Amino acid sequence: MIMNVYADNAATTKMRDSAVKAYAETAQMIYGNPSSLHSAGQEAKSLLEECRASIASLLGAQPKEILFTSGGSEADNQAILSAARLGKLRGKTKIVSTAIEHHAVLHTLKKLQKEGFEVVLLPVGTDGIVKVKDLEEALDENVCLVSVMLANNEIGTIQPVEEIGKLCREKKVLFHTDAVQAVGHMEVNVGKIGCDYLALSAHKFGGPKGIGVLYARQGSPVYSLIEGGAQERGKRAGTEDLPAIRAMTVAMQEAVGSLPETMKKVTALRDKLIAGLEKIPHGALNGDRVKRLAGNVSFCFEGIEGESLLLLLDDKGISASSGSACTSGSLDPSHVLLAIGRVHDVAHGSLRLTINENNTEEEIDYLIGEVPKVVQYLRDMSPVWRDLQEGKRQYIL
Repeated sequence: MIMNVYADNAATTKMRDSAVKAYAETAQMIYGNPSSLHSAGQEAKSLLEECRASIASLLGAQPKEILFTSGGSEADNQAILSAARLGKLRGKTKIVSTAIEHHAVLHTLKKLQKEGFEVVLLPVGTDGIVKVKDLEEALDENVCLVSVMLANNEIGTIQPVEEIGKLCREKKVLFHTDAVQAVGHMEVNVGKIGCDYLALSAHKFGGPKGIGVLYARQGSPVYSLIEGGAQERGKRAGTEDLPAIRAMTVAMQEAVGSLPETMKKVTALRDKLIAGLEKIPHGALNGDRVKRLAGNVSFCFEGIEGESLLLLLDDKGISASSGSACTSGSLDPSHVLLAIGRVHDVAHGSLRLTINENNTEEEIDYLIGEVPKVVQYLRDMSPVWRDLQEGKRQYIL
């Protein structure tokens, strides 16, 4: 019997019931423009600032350090471009990041390279984790920004951001972290991290799409990407989407409030799923086994194509991905998998299963039962797999 299993929560999550309710209530009842002076507008303004204060508290920040954006990509862009602009004014035009960042970061850095900035992308080990020593060696007087994600969106590895934050403070270099995959799934405190900028997105933890946050530490430069109004203290023009902001706040409160129990449950399900999929011959887990998000399971299977795997899993009722949802239409192998040393042929056979507290043990059992069947089906009709079995090619995994 086919079971419907949603295992693509890193791409997006189902909205929490509490968030849906908050969105509808706000849209229907508190519909004034927060910039208006009349009572309806001031009621909206009051709720807006209440949400700002709540999110700040959950991050260990101050309300004035919270800016509402359209999501993580905009927040990443604004942080990086702001730091770069200040750096250029001060004659500092070098940015240090990593080879496994989200494209919201990497594409922004490419844009800055065309404007004359030097970009250094640090390598990661086979475990998918950057070495702080490599960062320290890359820092010099010309560096204006370090950008290292908190947790990777494809392989789930958690970076040593607290050590990086400490190093950046010592060197007096601005530090940005993309925490889109982390917030709501692990403890995130800007004070402990020591970052100057942090990006998050509501739809990764049960909030609505199209709304996110840029945390900018007091005193850190923030330049507008969107002109046309004085909203968000003049840093982001456009009437605030109050229903989405309130829904995001409610979702974040619920996610963070239940974090210990959720992480315990999801980690147990993750480890069971990893143990089950490791039984598939010539497959390998991507990323560190322990220093990874509770809900992330990423594998490569030799002798198959990831796109075919996803389509056949979908026929079995399983929603999964082969990497980042933002680049799922691309036939190029994942830059993250290449960065951890997977060769092209192996990287093409990747599978990312991302679970959360809504998944059940029965669903995990279903995944463990069906994924090996689909992998074997694809291998049975693969000329590459036949060559491997006949010794015409050498196994890599």
